[in-house]
Amino acid sequence: MGALTDGPKQDRSRVTRRRLLESAVTCLAEHGWSGSTVTVVAEHAGVSRGAAQHHFPTREDLFTAAVEYVAEERSAILRDLPSPATTRAAVETVVGLYTGPLFRAALQLWVAASNEPQLGPRVTALEARIGRETHRMAVQLLGADENVPGVRETVQGLLDMARGLGLANLLTDDSARRARVVAQWAALLDTALSRPVS
Repeated sequence: MGALTDGPKQDRSRVTRRRLLESAVTCLAEHGWSGSTVTVVAEHAGVSRGAAQHHFPTREDLFTAAVEYVAEERSAILRDLPSPATTRAAVETVVGLYTGPLFRAALQLWVAASNEPQLGPRVTALEARIGRETHRMAVQLLGADENVPGVRETVQGLLDMARGLGLANLLTDDSARRARVVAQWAALLDTALSRPVS
C-alpha cells in the first residue's frame, strides 16, 4: 500500500520543488536579492513558507539551487538545438543567454555574493561550472576548433561581449544597438575562426 501512495507524494514534492526554483529566479530577476525572501518566493510559487523551507533550509540554498536549475534546463535546451546555419545565428543564441531573466537573476546573485560571506563560495563555484558549460556550448554552436591558436580567446571574447550586452540591456531596451553589434561580431568571427588556406 505504501508503494502506491509514495509515487504521487514524490511527484507532488518534485512539482513543489520546481515551482519554488522557477519562482525564486523570477523573484530574484524582478525584485533583486533584498526583495527576494523565502516568504516572497513561497507566495509567488503558491506554497507555504514551511514547504519552501522543507525543500530549501536556507535562503542561500534556495537561490543557488534556483539559478543552477534554470541554467541546467537552458543548457539542455541549447544542447538539443540544431547547429545554427550561420555564425550570426550562433552569436544571437549566445547573446540570448545574457539578455533574459536567468542572467538578471544571476547578476543579482553575484552582487549579493560579493556582500554575503556564506553565499560567495557557492556562487563562485556555480558560476565557474556554468561558465565552462557556456564556453563549451559556444564552441559547439560556432563549430570552432580550439586547437587553433587564438580560437579559445576569441570564443571567450564573444562571451565577454555577450555579457556586456546583457548588462547594457538591464537599464534600457538595447535591442537595436545589440543587433548591430551582433552583426559586427558575427563578421569578425567569420574571419577569426576560418581555417587558414594551405
